[in-house]
Amino acid sequence: MKIIREPQALIGLLENGEFADAYRRELTETIAALNETAGPRGKATGHVTLKLEIKVENGMAQITPALSSKRPKEGHGSSLLWITDDGELSTEHPRQHDMFPSGPRPVSSAQSAVGE
Repeated sequence: MKIIREPQALIGLLENGEFADAYRRELTETIAALNETAGPRGKATGHVTLKLEIKVENGMAQITPALSSKRPKEGHGSSLLWITDDGELSTEHPRQHDMFPSGPRPVSSAQSAVGE
């Protein structure tokens, strides 16, 4: 009689050995996604969960495995905009005056000769 005591052996038996490959792929893909998200200096967290549903009846154990994982989702950068007194969005702070309301002033020929 072959007794199964090691979890690795049990996982290797599930679904005729095919579940172990699925588990390995899920773990590898999750680690790769976390590594890509973290970059060379950042951090990222996630998980791979193995769940074994075990049903015992008449001296037999029916084991059904399930995998789930949490990987980082592709993020988007944020943008900072100001809210005006009227509740509109603006790229400029509403309480700061524009130094050049009509754009930069032209340089006269006398001033341009000084710079040469």
